[in-house]
Amino acid sequence: MEFREECFTLLHPDDAALTDYCYYNPKLAVESLETTGSDFIDLLMARERTLIMNLAYLRAAKLKRPSPGEPPHDVPRAEAVAKAAFEMSDPLQATLFIDRSRWGALDTMVSVDDVFGVNNIFTYLLKLQLLERKQRLDPEIGVEVYRERYNMILDEYNSRAKEDIE
Repeated sequence: MEFREECFTLLHPDDAALTDYCYYNPKLAVESLETTGSDFIDLLMARERTLIMNLAYLRAAKLKRPSPGEPPHDVPRAEAVAKAAFEMSDPLQATLFIDRSRWGALDTMVSVDDVFGVNNIFTYLLKLQLLERKQRLDPEIGVEVYRERYNMILDEYNSRAKEDIE
């Protein structure tokens, strides 16, 4: 992403380092538990962690799998988004719904006082990522990938079940 690279040259080094958190990366969100020194980034990470962990909890319950633990309830709006998206039957629409909610959350996270501040740059980076993700979404490819992964999971499950029987 060219904009991200440009940020490194223009931002204070401490702020430039925080752009590492400006990704929609489930692993990063779940593992980032320590404060960063930025209220904006900390709220972003809490929101994403709440969203991801609630989705994981709901999936585990639906599949009757062991729970990954009680999901966080730190950001009620993110929890509600996870529940609403999970109830959607179309995975593409659920993804778009989550991304629209992320966009809206970003809009509310930047105050009028910060229009020219670093948080607005973080918001811009994140919105660019959402737009890039939307451009890459192709329902036909998504269905194909889903089927491949689903079949792979079934094959693995069946091979383990077969090993257990033998």
